Amino acid sequence: MIPVIEVRFLPARIDLAGVGALAFTSVNGVRAFAAASDARGLQVFAVGTTTARAAREAGFSDVISADGDVDALAAVIAGHAAELAGAVLHPGAAEPAGDLVGHLARLGVTARAIALYETAPAKLPFDLAERIATMDGVIVHSPRAGRMLAEIFAANPAPHLSVYCLSPEVAATLTGSSAGPVIAAPLPNEDALLSLIA
Repeated sequence: MIPVIEVRFLPARIDLAGVGALAFTSVNGVRAFAAASDARGLQVFAVGTTTARAAREAGFSDVISADGDVDALAAVIAGHAAELAGAVLHPGAAEPAGDLVGHLARLGVTARAIALYETAPAKLPFDLAERIATMDGVIVHSPRAGRMLAEIFAANPAPHLSVYCLSPEVAATLTGSSAGPVIAAPLPNEDALLSLIA
């Protein structure tokens, strides 16, 4: 495995006053929150099954999965708005891929975000071109990773390599890249993504 981005947790003071639920759009958000706070009693809304599983493994017991993307997550949260005992806190990336808080605001749900991690380019191995030549496929989870991978393919063409993307938005970042077929998962979740490979 050769990651093109690395995750760095950010120092943060998490204020849970007035918060009724947490909304996670990634496993990284769950891990960063769990590292920064011992609170596990809040309701959790997760974007998909993999993120929901990570939340349960971190100690949260009341977890609802949207089994979709950020839009689906916002809709699920809005559907439970009457049950919320406060605002929704979205622990996530410094540069989030989607605007969950804005979407919730349009649906009448009070929410705020807190940046708990950032992504940065990973140090790539010196023999990257040789390694790419031996690979059959690559998995891409985010638009940022897709853009970085497109730059790598520009310098190291890989027409034999299949690129499996979490969503059409991710796949769009690799359109015209020097790789093989770029395939988007039918649903924006880990299970659908892995089904492409199976």
